[in-house]
Amino acid sequence: MSGISGLRLFVPFTAYSVIALKEPSLPGLNALNALLHEKKEPPVAVTEVAATEMILVFSRHRHYRHLVIELVQAARNKTGQLKNPLRVLDPINFIWKAREERELKFFAGLTQYKNSYQDQRSEKDLEALKAILQNPFSLPIYLHEEERSATVNAASLRKVSISTEAPDIEIYVDERPETMEISAIWRIKGKKHLLQDLPVRFQYFIQRGDRLWLIAHWNQLALIDFFRQNQNDLVMGRALYEQFQENVLDLLEKKTKIHYSYLKLASPAQQRELGFDLANEQWIYLTESGDFVLITPVMKYGSVEIPVLSRKQIKVRNKREQYVTLRRDEEKEIQFITAIVKAHPRLMEQVDGFERELSSDCFYLHRTHFLNPEWFLEAFENWREKGILLMGFHQLKNNRLSPYRAQLDIKVASGMDWFETALKLRFNQQTVSLKHLHRSIRQKNRFVLLDDGTLGILPLEWLQKMESYFGAAFLEGEILKTPAISFSKVQQLYEEDHLEESAKEKIRFLQTRLSGMQQIEPIPIPAALQATLRDYQKEGLYWLNFLDELHFGACLADDMGLGKTLQVIAFLLSQRSKVEKNVNLIVVPASLVFNWQQEVTKFAPDLKIHSFYGAERGKDARIFDDYEVVLTSYGTLLSDIGFLKTYRFNYLVLDESQHIKNPESQRYKAARLLQARNRLVLTGTPVENNTHDLYGQLSFACPGLLGTKDEFKRLYAIPIDQFKDSRRAAELRERIRPFILRRTKEQVMAELPEQQETVLYCEMGVYQREVYDRCREEIRAYLLKQAGHELIHSQMQVLQGITRLRQICNSPSLLEKNPANQEESAKIAVLLEQIEMKSANHKLLVFSQFVTMLDLIAPELQKKGIPYVQLTGQTKKRETVVHTFQEDPSIRVFLISLKAGGVGINLTAADYVFLIDPWWNPSVERQAIDRAYRMGQQKKVMAVRLICPDTIEDKMRQIQETKKDLVNELIQEEGDFFKSLTKDDLLKLI
Repeated sequence: MSGISGLRLFVPFTAYSVIALKEPSLPGLNALNALLHEKKEPPVAVTEVAATEMILVFSRHRHYRHLVIELVQAARNKTGQLKNPLRVLDPINFIWKAREERELKFFAGLTQYKNSYQDQRSEKDLEALKAILQNPFSLPIYLHEEERSATVNAASLRKVSISTEAPDIEIYVDERPETMEISAIWRIKGKKHLLQDLPVRFQYFIQRGDRLWLIAHWNQLALIDFFRQNQNDLVMGRALYEQFQENVLDLLEKKTKIHYSYLKLASPAQQRELGFDLANEQWIYLTESGDFVLITPVMKYGSVEIPVLSRKQIKVRNKREQYVTLRRDEEKEIQFITAIVKAHPRLMEQVDGFERELSSDCFYLHRTHFLNPEWFLEAFENWREKGILLMGFHQLKNNRLSPYRAQLDIKVASGMDWFETALKLRFNQQTVSLKHLHRSIRQKNRFVLLDDGTLGILPLEWLQKMESYFGAAFLEGEILKTPAISFSKVQQLYEEDHLEESAKEKIRFLQTRLSGMQQIEPIPIPAALQATLRDYQKEGLYWLNFLDELHFGACLADDMGLGKTLQVIAFLLSQRSKVEKNVNLIVVPASLVFNWQQEVTKFAPDLKIHSFYGAERGKDARIFDDYEVVLTSYGTLLSDIGFLKTYRFNYLVLDESQHIKNPESQRYKAARLLQARNRLVLTGTPVENNTHDLYGQLSFACPGLLGTKDEFKRLYAIPIDQFKDSRRAAELRERIRPFILRRTKEQVMAELPEQQETVLYCEMGVYQREVYDRCREEIRAYLLKQAGHELIHSQMQVLQGITRLRQICNSPSLLEKNPANQEESAKIAVLLEQIEMKSANHKLLVFSQFVTMLDLIAPELQKKGIPYVQLTGQTKKRETVVHTFQEDPSIRVFLISLKAGGVGINLTAADYVFLIDPWWNPSVERQAIDRAYRMGQQKKVMAVRLICPDTIEDKMRQIQETKKDLVNELIQEEGDFFKSLTKDDLLKLI
């Protein structure tokens, strides 16, 4: 019967064995310390009081009989003995004087034992008791001996010492012929004591003489109760014992040493038979309890799993159904535990002091600490290196993290125009696709989705490096392709052992070639070129050819008037001998389409050119195969990019490439969609406003050279433009130096004539052309009605009609008070574009015969914030206006009417002269140009005529050429020139 009752009494023990895990913390301690230091009156020093008159008294409540611990102030007699009266102190008054965590816990524990009226033991009380026994002030401890006096007084107190070295309970199981006998003993400092020989005092202590030992584990308290109820000797039949062992002893064995008298050590043969001769595996099982992760170390002996923190013995049946055992490998288990607790300070704390006496077979960490990637990846890796296996990581609630560190393999090889990087990212056996990796890097996310649904964790220090890998390349399948032009970036980004020999050789080759650009080999000037190239223009041709051989794009950034168009035409002619399919697309502002047609016709008449421009353009790409130059405008590029991007050209040439300086613009995005073997941009103003202007143009011409837009902004644009960082500026200059060629007029002045003249053709818009055509038909109809000899009497009417045509070429607004499209003037658009490009570095003169045309230009300059002065016949203080233009560096433009400024003034501050409308007499134009080209002029002067093609202005230049002698020798006035024209001349003119 005793065995059965024992089983029933033992049932509560299994509930007591569950521990509520609590993580140490110090909430509010700093605030309490601050309050202590703010007190104006100095507090009583606890340590001083404790050394002389403060003691701890352990007693039992008179009525409820539970443990009471009191802080008592006692006087002493001359012999040092306590004397009455004893004064009980309230520990709560001392909490505010606590300076350390353990002091705070000490007073809190005393408060709990002073105010508790429960006769039931609890884990909370046990924890409070442990805090009191830390005794931070080393106070003397006294026990109340009720046999001396029912009341607590000096005579009934006995001084004792309390040991925090916990005693162990050991259980002995002895086999009898028919029964099994189970008993328990205390083991203190290696000595055995019968359970009944050491009385339990105050529910939590055992006593021997003047020393108390704290029963520190909840399960030991339950064991004591159990064995005392069974008189410390439990006897049961074998059948009942089997059940008792499984339900009770196996659970007890986690923390209690059990001696089985019948358990024999396995022989070597039995060890081999049972698989104990194999290496012992080490496992860590991860489970959860509330907000904590439980870490249970287990050693596998053959097929038997033993929790390392338990005292469980190895018990297996041999072939004869007899139990045998094997000694646990204590040294290896200690190494196993050491490997775990060294991984985190909070794990180490759990084997210090009272925490060493774990009442569980596991360690624990709060989820926030355990699932910190910086910790667990390193810990897991260290454990795996020691052969420790982990189980249960993915079963943790809301956990999708991969338990493996990232492994990265990089190999960089050389392709034709690329460096090809094979970047393999693995998490154990899971390989990450570069598409998923790129998405994470782009989102600045260190977590990468793996094929099994888990999230691989990238080291923080990899994020910026991988962002640079992807920023310098584009993704093609599972390969990163970095343009060869970024060879210095490849060398900078990747380690030496990442580079295959082919990549190293290519980097050395490109470094050698680009460092020796001064020795660029000349090439033959194409025989089909109908022009003589100046020396600097030959150098431009050689430079373009040099970069072409390396498959690199270029930016030709010569000043206006130095012949960029001519150099490109010569280069495209040279391509005939190098490529099989020499079809090149040239994109220009609409105002320059006609100029390019004229230049190509003039300098390379056999270069087959096709204008993909205007309402009648066809959209059959096959026709491009029959031409060497396809000419189009930026507007057409935008509207027809869906068609143009399907054709692969030899070269893409963007003239006035500042039109794509903004990488966010639609023009830039459309241009980047075009396909070609190589690219070239032309501009006289590579940087108009800030350093960022370079990015759009060079990222088109030389993809990859400047990295990503954000990278360029961070490395160069902001440091240079906002902080004037000279080091960054020098770095950028060196980076772009091989790929941008810029010559100013001053640099090549010796090769330039004193004056240069050029024509800018301004293609009319639809409305302006309609107005012009109507006026032209009216005049033509009038001329056809007149006989040749009658024209002498109609000079005024014809001259007025021709003047109207010239005014319409300037702007329809000069004739119509409220034109249908007041904004439409091809010349004003082209002029403003030129002024914006040139005015930052040059001063400009703008001449027109019509003051009303100047009045249209002036407000447009104001809108754009370009300072100017104006001189007409109405100007009162001519000298002041001229002086302002000459001396004030902020005034960039001078608007001048022909009659007011054609003669008599010196304007040597200017080096560009724009002639808005051509005059009959070239000598008048010459006089205007000579306002800048005067004595004292230190710069070369560029004269630019603005002419609308297929108009009276265009025909006027042809007539001037046919009547050159007459113009030079006889013509003085427009009327005289008009008299020299026949009816046929006039009909051709209009």
